[in-house]
Amino acid sequence: MARRPRYSPPPRSSSSRYSASESSEGGFLKKLNYALVALIGGIFVLGIGVGIGLSSTTTVNPENVASRDFIDRSAPNPELCVQYGASAMVTDMRVFVTLSPFSVYVTQPTMQPGCVLRRNNWAILEQRNAVTSQQVNECKNRMNTFGFTGVLESRPKIDCIYQNDSAGNLFLNQPGAGGSPSETNNF
Repeated sequence: MARRPRYSPPPRSSSSRYSASESSEGGFLKKLNYALVALIGGIFVLGIGVGIGLSSTTTVNPENVASRDFIDRSAPNPELCVQYGASAMVTDMRVFVTLSPFSVYVTQPTMQPGCVLRRNNWAILEQRNAVTSQQVNECKNRMNTFGFTGVLESRPKIDCIYQNDSAGNLFLNQPGAGGSPSETNNF
């Protein structure tokens, strides 16, 4: 009887020997990549959360006037000012000019909240006896309007002020900046 040769597996080549370990390393790298992506995603979400938290708790103080809302709340008689005019930042300073020799000297400016009324709302000042009809007529004749600092119920400082458009608003000429609403242009 003839003997049947026993089956023996073919010898492993060096390349087939590493294929099993490479496939297990590939699985490890896939798991590592998913973990790395999840970690980076978690850090990203955490960063956004911290950024929102910090920006929502930012306090605005007088040294850092950063918004129109803060200026509106700081104006004298804020509800009246926003309804019948516009809140403003008022700068008081004095200028001294000498002629011999010619020089210009400026005092340190002081900043305070104020309000500018629209021309058609001057009656509010007359009703509160803050201005006289003569002051209203003089201001009307010069095509000006009234601005004030201080609360109307006490002793506000009211001035007939002139709107100066010659300087223009250079912030509006920036690319992407929108123009101002038409009702705020005419006081």
